[in-house]
Amino acid sequence: MDKSLNDYVKTADWKSEKHVPAIAAPEKVAAGEAFEVEVSVGKEIPHPNTVEHHIAWIALHFVPEGSPVSVEIGRVGLSSHGPVASTASTAKFSLSLQKGGELHATAYCNLHGLWSSSAKIAVG
Repeated sequence: MDKSLNDYVKTADWKSEKHVPAIAAPEKVAAGEAFEVEVSVGKEIPHPNTVEHHIAWIALHFVPEGSPVSVEIGRVGLSSHGPVASTASTAKFSLSLQKGGELHATAYCNLHGLWSSSAKIAVG
């Protein structure tokens, strides 16, 4: 039986699982007005950031209400993992929307694969 990528994307509550990307965004924004979204991994339970075990990248997508496709807002690569210089597993995105929908964040751990979460956002 063939599997799709969806079969390998993991989800959980970010408060109890260190790999889940937590989305910090307003619940409602004004149409066309810029706002910030922060996606972080390890918000409640710190994620290691070592060469052996790290978050390699974080991405944010938006699916407008009624749309069959997502729009990639951005992707941040995290390439410094170690004792001398280390990046935080956090990415910030600035955007504006014309209509509501759903934000989808993904994060990739080099040991534990792809993790995802989502949050609804209204425009009005």
